Amino acid sequence: MSPTLLFTFVIGYFVLLLVVAWFTSRNSNNDSFFIGNKKSNWMLVAFGMIGTSLSGVTFVSVPGSVGSSSFFYYQVVLGYLIGYMVIAFVLLPLYYRMNLTSIYTYLERRFGVNAHKAGAFFFILSRTVGATARLYLVISVLQIFIFNKLNIPFEATALVILVLILLYTFEGGVKTIIYTDTLQTTGMLVGLVVCIVVITQALNTDFGGVWNMMSDKGYTKLFNWDVNAPSYVWKHIVGGMFIAIAMTGLDQEMMQKNISVKTLKDSQKNMMTFTAVLMVVNFLFLVLGGVLYLYADTNGIKVPPDDLFPTIALNDTFSGTIGIIFIIALISALFPSVDGAITSLTSCYCIDILNIKNREATEKEKKRTRLKVHFTFAVIFFLMVLVFKAINDKLIIDFILKFAGITYGPLLGLFAFGILTKRSIRSEMIWPVCIIAPVLAAFLDMLSNPAWYEAKLHIQSLGLNELSNSIFGGYKIGNELILINGLLTFTGLYLISKPSKREAVATGR
Repeated sequence: MSPTLLFTFVIGYFVLLLVVAWFTSRNSNNDSFFIGNKKSNWMLVAFGMIGTSLSGVTFVSVPGSVGSSSFFYYQVVLGYLIGYMVIAFVLLPLYYRMNLTSIYTYLERRFGVNAHKAGAFFFILSRTVGATARLYLVISVLQIFIFNKLNIPFEATALVILVLILLYTFEGGVKTIIYTDTLQTTGMLVGLVVCIVVITQALNTDFGGVWNMMSDKGYTKLFNWDVNAPSYVWKHIVGGMFIAIAMTGLDQEMMQKNISVKTLKDSQKNMMTFTAVLMVVNFLFLVLGGVLYLYADTNGIKVPPDDLFPTIALNDTFSGTIGIIFIIALISALFPSVDGAITSLTSCYCIDILNIKNREATEKEKKRTRLKVHFTFAVIFFLMVLVFKAINDKLIIDFILKFAGITYGPLLGLFAFGILTKRSIRSEMIWPVCIIAPVLAAFLDMLSNPAWYEAKLHIQSLGLNELSNSIFGGYKIGNELILINGLLTFTGLYLISKPSKREAVATGR
């Protein structure tokens, strides 16, 4: 397929985003950038959050995982369902009752400035690394199939894409992203369905026939009952629940959109609608993976899992239509996770680190500060993408999940301790606890999965295999890493805490 034609559609897509941004960013101010003036339509937020939640990594890697892991990923999605219910009926009422712009303000009101800064720091760290890893993966696909053929270097591709994202988020912020996410989610879902239909037809069968073929290959297995496996059913469900709570409910990017809705009731409707649609969409991604592997087996295609979808969609067997749809769907999956990340990081840094809302400055001066921070994060994103290119790791999805499990743990522990207890904390000890807990969690994970760390760190042998077997007996820590990390943080916070004055009086202490 002509790379020039694909490139034309990419540019046309960006022009459409810029037009949407122009209309939505008129008369914008800091409040519209941070929380959309609390006037966002809950239905648009719910639909747009699908694209933010899935990202380009899901679009490429979840279908690719079916060949080795069947439909086991859906166990994690079932855990998401429970986690999203906790967000809707526990966390959102808290955020609305306190009228928060940044959710990490809760930590300051509960524990003081150090807790506030620690929460913001771990969000900034995790979201920066996670978003740039996702950005790198999708840029790599575009580079291989379009820009290499046009002799455009990777660095130029990354720079231009980030500049374009800056152009449509610079003014409007959340107010603009609510609409661009809706547009991009539509593109992603249409592309997903069309690709399933077209590839199914290429196999000369219908959906029922494809399902039977996938079942015969073992692709449709949903539950893994091997207790030692990282994908054991209860590891995935429990891990998925806490991943959802931490990476959505305790994540400024996701909650920034939720609390931009005017009322709590509408925000809860948004959350549960988003959950229902996400359950269906993730299932369709797994079905797509099964269809892709059937097509690959039939046509002798052997490529790495992350390259499977683009290789099939952009080969010459199909008409140019599916290749165009794939590219539009891919960039539609990419940009909701990147534009939202840059915007939420800007909001978090301005509100939680710089305390811009309470600073004595004019609205114009605050806006100038916000624009500088926004631009700075775009530069950081560009540099991080170049770092990932230097690493050149095809299994980057594993790294994203592992890094999130380590960095979101302190957030999970801090919020859980604040909500579930009434104890006060020695403020000066919060940072040591929030640093020691993830280090311990990472060490336990390394002890459980030495082979993974050997491969990622390019170390021949850590010499931990015998120790791992003697301690864990073959058990491998999986998605429950975030729960372990959160429990370590919670325990550390308890050790540095004391009863609140009211609690001390009630117990006679």
